[in-house]
Amino acid sequence: MRKRSIRVLVRLNEKERQHLVTQVKKSGLSQEAFIRALINGYVPKALPPLDYYAMMRELHAIGNNLNQLAAKAHATGHLDRAAFQQEADQLRRAVQSIQQAVTAPELRTEPLENLNVHPP
Repeated sequence: MRKRSIRVLVRLNEKERQHLVTQVKKSGLSQEAFIRALINGYVPKALPPLDYYAMMRELHAIGNNLNQLAAKAHATGHLDRAAFQQEADQLRRAVQSIQQAVTAPELRTEPLENLNVHPP
């Protein structure tokens, strides 16, 4: 059974439809998900550039390398744990910050009433 059983019919003119289609394509979401985000007060962001994913893979690889270094250092006893933990935490925050900046929807700053919504 669907979680969302209520259908809503919305009529648009050609210009509005084309604008919706363009925005949906930029976001990578379905039309339904895009509209639900707007209703819930969020403006979906455009899909990140392709190099974003390469950057994220590289950052994750760095994190994995740090973990391997930590394991080796722990075994040999030649690493300042506090300094390493600080670096690992900094890397984790950087990854989260990049993900947030590039992919998370932004909270709409103006009320729905102030958007360019025109009655039929």
